[in-house]
Amino acid sequence: MERVRFGVIGVGGMGVAHATLIQRVEEAVLAAVCSASAERTQQVARQFGVPGFTDYRRLLGSGMVDAVLIATPHPTHAEIALCAFEQGVHVLCEKPLAVSVSEGRRMVECAQKQGCLLGAMLQMRTEKHFRIARRAVEEGIIGNLLRAHTIATWCRNEAYYRSAAWRGTWSGEGGGVLINQAPHHLDIFCWLVGMPRQVTAQVRTRYHQIEVEDEAFALLEYPNGAHGYLYVNVNEMPPARRFEVVGERGKVVIDGEQVAVTRIAPPIPQYMQQTEDMWELPVTESVCLDVSAGEQGHEAVIRNFARVLLGREERLVAPGEEALWSLELANAIILSAKQAKSVTLPLDGEEYDALLAGLRSTSQEKPVAQELRRTDPNIARAIRMEQP
Repeated sequence: MERVRFGVIGVGGMGVAHATLIQRVEEAVLAAVCSASAERTQQVARQFGVPGFTDYRRLLGSGMVDAVLIATPHPTHAEIALCAFEQGVHVLCEKPLAVSVSEGRRMVECAQKQGCLLGAMLQMRTEKHFRIARRAVEEGIIGNLLRAHTIATWCRNEAYYRSAAWRGTWSGEGGGVLINQAPHHLDIFCWLVGMPRQVTAQVRTRYHQIEVEDEAFALLEYPNGAHGYLYVNVNEMPPARRFEVVGERGKVVIDGEQVAVTRIAPPIPQYMQQTEDMWELPVTESVCLDVSAGEQGHEAVIRNFARVLLGREERLVAPGEEALWSLELANAIILSAKQAKSVTLPLDGEEYDALLAGLRSTSQEKPVAQELRRTDPNIARAIRMEQP
């Protein structure tokens, strides 16, 4: 295999963006597209000059693709991926990996059983400031975790939720801000500090006429006794992105695209016990870390996936096993909030499935006069910027 033949399943706004990027990756070739809408399939197939399918099963069984990029609504991810693995087709999946952690676990297990690659489109891992923060953690600059804190906010209006019948419903989306907007942010948080052992959370729908949450907040407890706080919503302007990871030896703060790494000397436990002057404080110093200038964004994830398949790189940017982290945390927050109790991780997948089934049983699809398929303008601008 010289180039990976990709099919894109789901060619709404984001799927078309991925098809565009695949054509820019030297190690890949766009081989086919698929949409449940015959009209949309014809339109996009003509746009890219490739065969079009209206049934993903036919695409997967056609022998025309080595891998597929799944960009359909979240609740269909697992079904399509499992079918792909049975056909020996590799999968790069848009976030979230699935709607429930039990589905995600089945995807990971099936991929391993069939010898297929499962990756997730978690492109924030490629961004320089997050890579610097990750390096600070990996090199032990932070030390034993004391506290972790994160805030992420977006702004989404009613027009956004009215753009498709599946948006903002339990049956069509399987969750709100935690499942749709926050997976990238939750992924970075888990990537930096690991998984908590206990989650105590609340969710609510504050401003929107939707079934799912537009706001969520959680208290977290980690295996070593450290505590954390997480807050996300789609109700704020200007948007906020902040992470704080505080340890016994140092601290990392990410605010927007700015990252600051600080070393503490002596480490906090040693300082507490050995410093004789009651007002003397530990010395803090800024640490300058750098990482190699690499490709960033969606295109970097697609290229990495293709190179791993071709044997030119060893490890995926975001393997399926790690994409489970953010999904499990989102499920845990929803379960804790809906059941008004603290939830222990690893999450009981069957308990969450039962909760989700109950929420879906009363879910109602919204009437939509005309569905709109438009790529997020920020992503569209980023794709244009990534052009060679």
